[in-house]
Amino acid sequence: MRPRAFDPLHLDVEVFANEAGELHGEWPLSEFDRLADTAHPDARPAPADCARWSARGESRPMRGGAPQTWLHLSADTALSLVCQRCLGPLLTRLQTQRDFLFAPDEASAAELDADSEDDVLAMTRSLDLRALVEDELLLALPLVPRHEVCREPLPMADDDEEPEAERANPFAALAALKRSGPVN
Repeated sequence: MRPRAFDPLHLDVEVFANEAGELHGEWPLSEFDRLADTAHPDARPAPADCARWSARGESRPMRGGAPQTWLHLSADTALSLVCQRCLGPLLTRLQTQRDFLFAPDEASAAELDADSEDDVLAMTRSLDLRALVEDELLLALPLVPRHEVCREPLPMADDDEEPEAERANPFAALAALKRSGPVN
């Protein structure tokens, strides 16, 4: 029997897990709007830049109960982020590997999620794997991206200003106006 073809944009998670399905591929970063928005403005993703991903379904038998439905997901890509020290582009590798337990409904998912360290989602017959991959890559972003050593440090705000002694005192200018008398 030929294995079933699964659509990663409309994945029936339960069938995928019961058949121990496997999918893998690449999606252009241009299809990940939210992730592309985090890129440095001068180093936006090129059309050839992709996110590689793989997904595997698993149905685990449980003693005295229904089998558990699992989805194992991994993804990686590289993206130029804004360095928080020098504001220049910083090429950053993003990787994620997550395991999701699927519960029959939202209420069961919330209950299981409170009692478990695993990521729990509600069962769906049409999971958009691309959206899940983008969500996980967004969660993999560093909190404060920065170079170990920046090539050009960001100039300090005071570097461009006049020394304090040379700056005109606004109150001195006001006093000079008052001394000059009324304007006719």
